[in-house]
Amino acid sequence: MAKHVDKIADALGAKVIGQVPDTGAGAFGMARLAAVLKARLEPGQGKRPGRPSDPSWQIQRKIPMSEATLRQLTELADIISTEERKVSPMQVAAQLLEDSLRQSLR
Repeated sequence: MAKHVDKIADALGAKVIGQVPDTGAGAFGMARLAAVLKARLEPGQGKRPGRPSDPSWQIQRKIPMSEATLRQLTELADIISTEERKVSPMQVAAQLLEDSLRQSLR
């Protein structure tokens, strides 16, 4: 939470009752996810660079999931992808997982 939120609340005669997370659903959450992935994913290096990825993602695991979940991740990846940068369903899943863990550990 911002350092001065309590001071601002006191000056307004208000009370801080919770914190809004950085990520969310809907259009704004989607736009934020797209911006985060665009900023983090870097093109591979070499003759055949392959799909852009986040250099900090050093471990690749297989994660079991339902077909419905994969369909939703694929839909999100299609929405977020652009002509310049294609995003895979698993890249979306990795970013959502990192965001969720960061939020839950605050």
